[in-house]
Amino acid sequence: MIYDGKSLTVKLLPTGIAELAFNAKGSVNKFDQQTLTELDAATQALSSNTDVKGVLVRSEKSNFIVGADITEFTALFDMPESDVLVWVAKAAQVFDRFEDLPFPTIAAVNGFALGGGFEMTLACDYRVADTTASVGLPEVKLGIMPGFGGTVRLPRLIGADNALEWMTTGRDCKAEKALSVGAVDAVVAPDKLVNAAISMLHGVIAGDFDWQARRTEKQSALLLNANEAMMSFSTAKAMVAAQAGKHYPAPHMMVDTIAKAAKLDREGALKLENQGFAQLAKTNEAKAQVGIFLADQLVKAKGKKLAKAATTSVKQTAVLGAGIMGGGIAYQSAVKGTPVIMKDIAQPALDLGLAEAAKILTKGMEKGKVDAKKMATTLNNITPTLDYAAIKNVDLVIEAVVENPKVKGLVLAETEQHVSEQAIICSNTSTISINQLAKSLVKPERFCGMHFFNPVHRMPLVEIIRGENTSDSTISAVVAATLKMGKTPIVVNDCPGFLVNRVLFPYFAGFSKLLMDGADFVAVDKVMEKIFGWPMGPAFLLDVVGMDTADHASGVMAAGIPERLQKIENDPVTLLYIAERFGQKNGKGFYDHSLDKRGRPAKVAAEQAYSLLSPHCAVKQDFDKDEIIARMMIPMANEAIRCLEEGIVASAAEADMALIYGLGFPPFKGGIFRYIETMGLANFVALADKYAHLGAIYQITDGLRDMAASNKSYFAQ
Repeated sequence: MIYDGKSLTVKLLPTGIAELAFNAKGSVNKFDQQTLTELDAATQALSSNTDVKGVLVRSEKSNFIVGADITEFTALFDMPESDVLVWVAKAAQVFDRFEDLPFPTIAAVNGFALGGGFEMTLACDYRVADTTASVGLPEVKLGIMPGFGGTVRLPRLIGADNALEWMTTGRDCKAEKALSVGAVDAVVAPDKLVNAAISMLHGVIAGDFDWQARRTEKQSALLLNANEAMMSFSTAKAMVAAQAGKHYPAPHMMVDTIAKAAKLDREGALKLENQGFAQLAKTNEAKAQVGIFLADQLVKAKGKKLAKAATTSVKQTAVLGAGIMGGGIAYQSAVKGTPVIMKDIAQPALDLGLAEAAKILTKGMEKGKVDAKKMATTLNNITPTLDYAAIKNVDLVIEAVVENPKVKGLVLAETEQHVSEQAIICSNTSTISINQLAKSLVKPERFCGMHFFNPVHRMPLVEIIRGENTSDSTISAVVAATLKMGKTPIVVNDCPGFLVNRVLFPYFAGFSKLLMDGADFVAVDKVMEKIFGWPMGPAFLLDVVGMDTADHASGVMAAGIPERLQKIENDPVTLLYIAERFGQKNGKGFYDHSLDKRGRPAKVAAEQAYSLLSPHCAVKQDFDKDEIIARMMIPMANEAIRCLEEGIVASAAEADMALIYGLGFPPFKGGIFRYIETMGLANFVALADKYAHLGAIYQITDGLRDMAASNKSYFAQ
């Protein structure tokens, strides 16, 4: 044995090839501090061993190396930038020393080789992948850039254009595609991987390949003339500007770094990479995106744990109510392989539900993501019916009828009479109390909320709402069913609006108050989209939700939380609703909606909306962007804090993911709690106090005031 560590070992094979095998404790290999230290020690041991003719790098696990250990990033990013720079430079030099070994090296790549894992393969002279392999540099998704030489080696291996596309999008690449651009040198079947890599390495040692020339090419300047460089980097900058926009600094930094390093050798290029990594590590965007990654891991782990405890397996689902929402839910069940009964009381509604599923599949076919077999299988998994008898053997019923407590209560009571004793019953309600609806059932312990978001096939979140009588086994089974449907479940406790809509409606209330004080809804939308980063501003979002739906839901919220969410007299939303300006659904709301020449949705600020609102609002005036953001976001943040303090949601991390997955909260801000923490709790308290005179939704809790005074964090371990 040449080296024996806890994360990797190096042994000498009889043929003079040293086998460096990664095999960390746990299910996957990661580059944590220990693994980096051991790789450096193993490299020194290899360098001093005169019997070694070449090195094979491989993994003992089903994946090569999935990347760096993200859990270590939080502490790393808290260090001063100068310390981060020292750390990343030392880490990168470990890979340099491996690359400089006095004999050829080859990586045998299986499964995922991402981030630092892919950078490990790039430090080798050759790469053989099996057909399961995926390689890539996804650091941009964490708000950072590669730090172990990826920006230096990959452009010199596959060309600057390809490398920039890979790195700025963060997408991983399957083995055959990687082979076509030169990122790997061969692709073989999984059972032939190690032997193929050893065979190639023997050929290199025998002189069949010039490994030293290959290595020199990776360590030299990019082979681009002035015109090629200008075209390559100008194109990349334009692409990044269009796709990432100004809110994500990492892809911009990558392009700039590779452009500046184009004429430099490895040492000079790596210094620029080190500097770029250190600068990005200190940005709020990196902290936010790393926070999202860790929060997402928490949510997924909790979901898997709950699903594992499930004692009921959902083999057939029923959806009651076959409108656009019901059709979307039925599609989601069917496309993931669970047959679904779609029931309604009217044939036109069933036709609409089937048409919704067919429309989603047709769009998938147009994009090449769905084939005819997939479409046929999915539609065959949906059985429309007008008869309750069809649902007698289902395992899970999802009620998705009109958002009216009396109607839902009647449907739920009737449903219970037609399903088995073991069947679980859920309501896809967006605001109505689960405890209230549960009163319609004889067995409320088998009932919970299952709140999908529209459009169902695109929105990742499903809120699972636990009522006061809901059993643990019901929650576990519904979480398992949600995961099977390809969605992310987050369990919350019952209250008006649950979590997502409870924090959304104070945001809408803040918007209404702004308009009544003279703000222009177009200006507010522009600030909240372009400056804050929401996918759509509040006026546009209300048009998408529907003014009828929003007005009804605000009434439910007002009844449930009257001390803060009482209806505003002459609320702009209500005024538009009364005028039958429902939004996108009838083409007129705050905006007039139509299709452009290419058939894409288009909107124009509606003069009729201005005319309806102006008699009830102050004279139009311009508001500073910071005031618009404060008046919009303080109510949302305050309500999220109340939800956490009241135990509606279990953690700040889950609240953040719920808003990101359910509302499209800007990821570069990391979620509502990460946004507050980035601002600083004391600063947020001071800002909220400045607007406290505007009403209860702007007034903070004593709990927040105490946390700010004690310098505590919502993310404390």
